[in-house]
Amino acid sequence: MAPHGLIATITIALGAAFLGGFLATKVRLPPIVGYLAAGIAVGPFTPGLSADPQIAPELAEIGVILLMFGVGIHFSLPDLWSVRWVAIPGAVGQIVIATAVTALVVPLWGWTYAQGIVFGLAISISSTVVLIRTLTEVGLLDSAHGRIAVGWVVVEDLAIVVVLVLLPPLAPLLGGSAGGGGENLIAALSVTLAKVALFGVLMAVVGTRVIPWLLAEVARTGHRELFTLCVLVVAIGVAVVAALAFEVSLALGAFLAGVAISESDLSHQAAAEALPLRDAFAVLFFVSVGMLFDPTFVVREPLPRSCWRSATPSAQPSSSARAWRRSVSSRSFFRTWTAASVCFRRRHTI
Repeated sequence: MAPHGLIATITIALGAAFLGGFLATKVRLPPIVGYLAAGIAVGPFTPGLSADPQIAPELAEIGVILLMFGVGIHFSLPDLWSVRWVAIPGAVGQIVIATAVTALVVPLWGWTYAQGIVFGLAISISSTVVLIRTLTEVGLLDSAHGRIAVGWVVVEDLAIVVVLVLLPPLAPLLGGSAGGGGENLIAALSVTLAKVALFGVLMAVVGTRVIPWLLAEVARTGHRELFTLCVLVVAIGVAVVAALAFEVSLALGAFLAGVAISESDLSHQAAAEALPLRDAFAVLFFVSVGMLFDPTFVVREPLPRSCWRSATPSAQPSSSARAWRRSVSSRSFFRTWTAASVCFRRRHTI
């Protein structure tokens, strides 16, 4: 019987990632470029062998969880607190500036300012996975700059929570249909922020005591496989509970689980046990991102040409251009909303 589903997806994705990463290094490009190209090659928009577009993102989430868990192990709460005066204004400033610039640019291709705000929020978030992999490759993860960068993306993760709460009630102002009552905006935002604060307190007060104690008890058994299993359960379990019960992203939940373990004497052993799985599944993240890209989109909707026509006052738009703009006006909000949702939920950003 031929393999299918999960086994086939892992085989195709990892095989394509290996080939793409190997070829990329041969031409002196970062392996990440090869992973992304591999995702495009095995994606649903290109002919030939294809991985399951539903299973691959789920596997990629495991890679993001283990990656952020490993990063959290290298940081302590005092390390994060020490960079707050740089990370908080820097992250907030980046989001505001990127969103404002995008809102001013998108009218060139027929979008409204409100739609540009949504799209700007989506692209203003940095990719946590790309950042961490890059800092690790150049050996800067444990440096002062690395700590600031990690604190920066943590602030952006918290900002995502607020944005996702604000978007549905503000949808009518952005040209879409309301996802929730505007009168409940303050209540919904208050509940969400309370959940995030409660999760942070639980991890700082309870997690930093219970998780190291649990690791120590399992280590005393002398069974390595139990210790490895315990590390995986803590990383994935805390991340999933954070997402389901506290509306925190999987990446942030896994990161705080790692921070809790950093207070333990067994933190380095825990990081070593999670390292092999972390690297393999993190590669699947880049493959899954590549699978989202449709190469024919560049041909169907060439953005530079549309921008040039919109920005040239003397040029009279053709009938096809006018039809395209009318189509954009009716679809752009929903396309923007979809793009924003994908970026927000994948950050594992960014």
